[in-house]
Amino acid sequence: MAYKAFDLTGKVALITGGNGGIGLGMAKAIAEAGGDVCIWGTNADKNAAAVDELKTFGTKVGSLLCDVSDQQAVKDSFAKTLEDFGRVDGCFANAGVSSKGKPFLSITDDEWQRIISINLDGAFYTMQEAARHMVERAENGDPGGRLVGTASLAAVSGAARNEHYAATKGGLISMIRALSVELASKGITANAILPGWIETAMTEPSFNWDKFADNVKPRIPARRWGQPEDFGGIAVYIMSGASSYHTGDTFLIDGGYFLF
Repeated sequence: MAYKAFDLTGKVALITGGNGGIGLGMAKAIAEAGGDVCIWGTNADKNAAAVDELKTFGTKVGSLLCDVSDQQAVKDSFAKTLEDFGRVDGCFANAGVSSKGKPFLSITDDEWQRIISINLDGAFYTMQEAARHMVERAENGDPGGRLVGTASLAAVSGAARNEHYAATKGGLISMIRALSVELASKGITANAILPGWIETAMTEPSFNWDKFADNVKPRIPARRWGQPEDFGGIAVYIMSGASSYHTGDTFLIDGGYFLF
């Protein structure tokens, strides 16, 4: 018999950037565990394809077009999510963009603002709407909720030539930790996930560069690139009742890369 706490029947997860990569990997596991899932993305075709995959698990799924860097779009999309699903038990602020590595002195203001607006502003807008909903529920006798941010090892290591990306992910971890303290009395947890080198569309250019792959892959103790499905277990755990006393953490999902 499966551990009952991991049964997510009746729970609803919102996953930004959930139409591919790590976000879709988490969405699939949550749906397989019985949870309903709403994904936000900026590509209608990818949203539709992801929904088709998620429907195979038999739970309620849906998608919305949303640019998380637009605060009003986030407000409208969250309201629509509540209209369609009734509640949000877990909010995964996963949407993000990377950058082409370039010397710090060459990073332009436009590049800085682009990364900040999606990776950090977008997470702030999304989690603020989710927290408002979760706090209101708690005050009406229905405490609980999960806030989750997808950060990066770049936040805690020296990510040369990616200072703007690293800054957004470091800021996200700090925000998550502050939320974990502020909202604990409402039964709301807040945690960050730090992926290592994961095989997604975002990382494909790097992994196809032989010099990069030949230097980095041998440094991963697991001796393989991570896959989106490697994030399914942590997503189910965080969404479940088993994690109700676990907050303010940073989960390293990196095959041992950081320690090595």
